[in-house]
Amino acid sequence: MRRLGMVVALCTLLGMVGGVVTGTPALAGRGPKWQFAPAAPFTLPASFCGFKIRVSFPVNKEYSKILQARNGSMTTLITGASTVSNTNLRTGKTITVNLSGPEKVTTFPDGSAILRAKGRSAYALSPADARRFEMPPLGVTAGAQTVSFAPDGTITSFSLRGHVVVDVCAALS
Repeated sequence: MRRLGMVVALCTLLGMVGGVVTGTPALAGRGPKWQFAPAAPFTLPASFCGFKIRVSFPVNKEYSKILQARNGSMTTLITGASTVSNTNLRTGKTITVNLSGPEKVTTFPDGSAILRAKGRSAYALSPADARRFEMPPLGVTAGAQTVSFAPDGTITSFSLRGHVVVDVCAALS
């Protein structure tokens, strides 16, 4: 469960998931076992873009559901509406984007995980990973995005069948 929390926390960093699953009941219309996924604002360090970025969620109507498989893996489904605002704390420049998801995070018994996102989603890569995968460090994408994680949480692969809609660092510079 700790690994799932780490992946969900990373998703929060990416702006794709509102946060960790809580005990808050789902609102009408989501069905059984769906839980509201809250999102708290946070600040990204300057190592991503050369300046600090405040990340907030003006609209967060995302819900998650956890499914347990017989092989011990857990799949977290995430759906709903979300927007993320990114603010350059040096200049005050802000961009707000709609992230329509949905996402699916599968965590395996060994602690490794795969995140699959469709539609509009976001990502955050360390500078080293951004160079390795030839992507901007922070971006909003359209299409299918797949990120694989080792048991220690490091990213082992990143693929995008689609395109980068917003290079967040460039847009905020």
